[in-house]
Amino acid sequence: MVPGEENQLVPKEIENAAEEPRVLCIIQDTTNSKTVNERITLNLPASTPLRKLFEDVANKVGYVNGTFDLVWGNGINATDMPPLDHTSEKSLLDTNFESGKKNFLHLTDKDGEQPQIVSEDANAADDSVQDRFIGPLPREGSVGSTNDYVNQSYSYSSILNKSETGYVGLVNQAMTCYLNSLLQTLFMTPEFRNALYKWEFEESEEDPVTSIPYQLQRLFVLLQTSKKRAIETTDVTRSFGWDSSEAWQQHDVQELCRVMFDALEQKWKQTEQADLINELYQGKLKDYVRCLECGYEGWRIDTYLDIPLVIRPYGASQAFASVEEALQAFIQPEILDGPNQYFCEQCKKKCDARKGLRFLHFPYLLTLQLKRFDFDYTTMHRIKLNDRMTFPEELDMSTFIDVEDENSLVYELFSVMVHSGSAAGGHYYACIKSFSDEQWYSFNDQHVSRITQEDIKKTHGGSSGSRGYYSSAFASSTNAYMLIYRLKDPSRNAKFLEVKDYPEHIKNLVRKEKELEEQEKKQREIERNTCKIKLFCMHPVKQVMMENKLEVHKDKTLKEAVEIAYKVMDLEGAIPLDCCRLVKYDEFHDYLERSYEGEEDTPMGLLLGGVKSTYMFDLLLEIKKPDQVFQSYKPGEVMVKVHVVDIKTESVAPPFSVRAYLNQTVAEFKQLISKTIQLPAETMRIVLERCYNDLRLLNVPSKTLKAEGFFRSNKVFVESSESLDHQMAFTDSHLWKLLDRHANTIRLFVLLPEQSPGSHSKRTVYQKAGGDSGNVDDACERVKGPLGSLKSVEAILEESTEKLKSLSLQQHQDGDNGDSSKSTETSDFENIESPLNERDSSGSVDNRELEQQIHTSYPENFQSEERSDSDVNNDRSTSSVDSDILSSSHSSDTLCNADSAPVPLANGLDSHSITSSRRSKANEGKKETWDTAEEDSGTDSEYDESGKSRGETQYIYFKAESYAADEGSGEGHKWLMVHVDKRITLATFKQQLEPFVGALSSHFKVFRVYASNQEFESIRLNETLSSFSDDNKITIRLGRALKKGEYRVKVYQLLVNEHEPCRFLLDAVFAKGMTVRQSKEELIPQLREQCGLEVSIDRFRLRKKTWKNPGTVFLDYHVYEEDINISSNWEVFLEVLDGVERMKSMSQLAVLARRWRPTELILDPFQEIVLESSSVEELREKLCEISGIPLEDVEFAKGRGTFPCDMSVLEIHQDLDWNPKVSTLNVWPLYICDDGAVIFYRDKTEELLELTDEQRNELMKKESSRLQKTGHRVTYSPRKEKALKIYLDGSSNKDLTQD
Repeated sequence: MVPGEENQLVPKEIENAAEEPRVLCIIQDTTNSKTVNERITLNLPASTPLRKLFEDVANKVGYVNGTFDLVWGNGINATDMPPLDHTSEKSLLDTNFESGKKNFLHLTDKDGEQPQIVSEDANAADDSVQDRFIGPLPREGSVGSTNDYVNQSYSYSSILNKSETGYVGLVNQAMTCYLNSLLQTLFMTPEFRNALYKWEFEESEEDPVTSIPYQLQRLFVLLQTSKKRAIETTDVTRSFGWDSSEAWQQHDVQELCRVMFDALEQKWKQTEQADLINELYQGKLKDYVRCLECGYEGWRIDTYLDIPLVIRPYGASQAFASVEEALQAFIQPEILDGPNQYFCEQCKKKCDARKGLRFLHFPYLLTLQLKRFDFDYTTMHRIKLNDRMTFPEELDMSTFIDVEDENSLVYELFSVMVHSGSAAGGHYYACIKSFSDEQWYSFNDQHVSRITQEDIKKTHGGSSGSRGYYSSAFASSTNAYMLIYRLKDPSRNAKFLEVKDYPEHIKNLVRKEKELEEQEKKQREIERNTCKIKLFCMHPVKQVMMENKLEVHKDKTLKEAVEIAYKVMDLEGAIPLDCCRLVKYDEFHDYLERSYEGEEDTPMGLLLGGVKSTYMFDLLLEIKKPDQVFQSYKPGEVMVKVHVVDIKTESVAPPFSVRAYLNQTVAEFKQLISKTIQLPAETMRIVLERCYNDLRLLNVPSKTLKAEGFFRSNKVFVESSESLDHQMAFTDSHLWKLLDRHANTIRLFVLLPEQSPGSHSKRTVYQKAGGDSGNVDDACERVKGPLGSLKSVEAILEESTEKLKSLSLQQHQDGDNGDSSKSTETSDFENIESPLNERDSSGSVDNRELEQQIHTSYPENFQSEERSDSDVNNDRSTSSVDSDILSSSHSSDTLCNADSAPVPLANGLDSHSITSSRRSKANEGKKETWDTAEEDSGTDSEYDESGKSRGETQYIYFKAESYAADEGSGEGHKWLMVHVDKRITLATFKQQLEPFVGALSSHFKVFRVYASNQEFESIRLNETLSSFSDDNKITIRLGRALKKGEYRVKVYQLLVNEHEPCRFLLDAVFAKGMTVRQSKEELIPQLREQCGLEVSIDRFRLRKKTWKNPGTVFLDYHVYEEDINISSNWEVFLEVLDGVERMKSMSQLAVLARRWRPTELILDPFQEIVLESSSVEELREKLCEISGIPLEDVEFAKGRGTFPCDMSVLEIHQDLDWNPKVSTLNVWPLYICDDGAVIFYRDKTEELLELTDEQRNELMKKESSRLQKTGHRVTYSPRKEKALKIYLDGSSNKDLTQD
């Protein structure tokens, strides 16, 4: 032995074990043996043999050792790893387990068979250990040894095996522990259970669903005969008329007892059981008053079902020590004297008297309620009294009765209903003594376990030991709340009915319930043997990938499973059954793993690897045409989706699939593709897309596909042409640019504004430098669309020139006047689809510098493009109007100069595309941005003067065409379907939309439309379209776009004395650096034109708006961004003043005061008070000044909630914190530090108007209606408890008016 802590002796071997490293094993059950798979955790010494690990796991999960496998689960597919040896004597460390780390294992089926569950007899001993506890359910890790712990969450499978006690628990629906405790107590009461069994249900007279006695009968029969560990109480609560929300309401068990007895009495009227409750539970007592002068006694007889016993008398610091003391105090009379004197009818005057209670009769079943819930008038909160109160196992009540009774009045305790928790909530359970074996049991929802008399004593309450002064702080919150005693009378004490003595209707009910339970058991057995796996199918008619769940018994053959899948996917009539087959499929990688040729008669359990809760793969119902043959898919093959690329037409064809092996070489793979699509392998280029936009040219013929990075499912692009493009470096080749564009192009649907002039394009397109520069007719033919013949080219040129001349002239003068040209090598799509006007940047130093600034990678600090109106402040480089791009694109000289070869588009709704410079590959690793100081990323020429392509440039793609939208989009609206490279900036995107909108980009706004049809404006011009995805919708609205430093502000009018104090006026634009006075000057004409509001600049103010609350008053000299923080989604109040502005300094404080007149029950209108300081005394003086109330009689209180702090006139006088004892306004409980606070004030000499009950009810209705309409009421009371009710008609909505 060695010394341990506190000088205790510790065995040497335990000391050594403590020093040994430990291995944490986390085992997940992946089998389908149980409805809910468990996850257990074991913390074992590193020297533990592997065999012992299997034994511990079997013990924890309840499986027979040797009927399951354990495989590694550390991020590895369990099916690919060999199982651990369950007979090995190797230690955990020698078997690759790591100490100090989490070791994940999967518990799997062994040889395709599910693990065997340990029988009831085998785990009875273990069950008794785990079930032996009292109190609330243990937390995770609180049960078991110190070396391991198991998740205690209750699964459905755990309620299938009956407790070794022989008793059945009740499932807690949510917060129905109080109900479960009472039901178990009634079930364990022989007299109540026997009487309930004797009652016979007449189905012809009542619906069984709503019959409370019948559902109790069914429940008791199940509690007596079921083989489950626990059963549901939902049928009983449904008969109460409760819905699912009632399960989340916790109630008092004593309250439930009374309500349930009441309901049973109503249901049992005119039956033999009509007086059952009274016979068993009802007692009588006398309530008397005795005159101390003449001895006259007045009295009345009352009945009771339970006796409420005080734990601690009111005002006392000491609780009663025992139930006997509390009973004695219950009948202890009190003296009525002084102001409480009793008017004696005999003496005809008020006299001193003695008032008290006397018991006249005790019931057969005596119920004592220990009043542990009280109200603390100091804190004004409910509290629970956890003081210790003992109660005897046998209670002699003869000393408490007022009449002599020859019969014995000795009662024996048989039920203790325990509450654990506080007054705010907790948990109920019952400790009940069985009259069959005199043994105590704990009925704790699903758990039923044996307990001892010592466990009962723990429910007395108080602390477990003496802790001196602080003993109350350590008092246990788990204590007895309701006690039920039974009179010890051999002549009346009943025993539970034996099965042979059951009435015939109960025997029938037992048989019926057993049949239902057997059916349920069979159904569970079928469920346990049913394979459930995801099923996919490309529907031959709908042409969409459909998903469903295939449920097939493990013994069904593959052929039968195909028939089931055929019906599940509803393919009847669409395709013959013999054209379908099931194949193994990986939906995540879109990979066909294998087919099952020749295995049509193999059971699905073998094919799928047994019945499991989840599978690591899916099934695909593959379909072929009648004249086709199914392809064989072998394990180990990889699937490749092949896209054929045509450089000439710049098209990428839809994919077709081929299968290959990872050990094939690139040369062999080319031959495979060549045979499939008849393309020459010699000139074939194959590009593998390993991940998004990661393109890899497979140019080493001897390399294997595995070495090139092929996986299960792959995507390649194939091109085979005689062009010289294949001689260029891949990243400079046309193929790379085309694939790069393909990967980054998205489709957007753009809704143009109503009556948009965008039906005519204002773009120009340039001829090839060496081409036919004067052939305008050819150009017109190329761009002619649906509306192309409506106007001549000359007319469009003239119209476009006039519209843009005034806006573009100045920009044109400042712009680059270099010649526009294009190389003869330019591809077809660049010419025909109207490329962006391009300038020869090679001759300009400025342009070369600009080109170096234009990059395409995404900013590191990428922010969402959904804006709040002020987000435009993020480094926008130029104003929306003064853009150099507009000068190059819309120069009036360029538009008119036919000699320079510009050709206008005939119609703005025709195809429109652009090309633009991009970054070079050399700059790939640098931090890059699309935006330049001029935001000119879309204007540089792709080619230099010699017509040679520059290696550092790439295409930026834009193509728009008219689109017929669904009906209901509105007349006058036009839709565009835009294919665009998502790497272009919003600024460039807007520039390309200009000809279709018919306005400069600075004169329209872009709104992104989300699934809920919510629209958010996008304004960050320097950000790309990367956050957009295919088929996103965009709405274009006309209106000035914000410039740098500008913010869109919503202006609301503040009307403090109106029914609705907040009214929206208009949207305005404020700029950084602008003073408040300047913004007011800009608002005046807008208010006049848009709102019809005539105001002078000195007769209104702007102030902060926080939701509906008015805040800081903005002074005229304040500057936005410097003195006033202006932010996204900014809102301000505009307040019209009655006179000159009184707020001159930030040191002043403006509050809104409202007088309360209690004698009339009315509130006066708001008046503004401007204070020079935060002094309470100054506030009182100002209130005295405006109201005429003497200073000493002024009382005030701060309003609660949202402006205007409205509340019922019936509550103002009492509920507000009047006259707080503070000297300044900026401290608790006022915290008035900003303008806009609401102050109520009154004259303390005014008395509150007294109302009759009728007047109060009438006023209450009016106030309730008013406050509901305004929506301003704020209640600070805690959540109101819902009254516990049992609805005798089975419907809760019948009694709503009484709530």
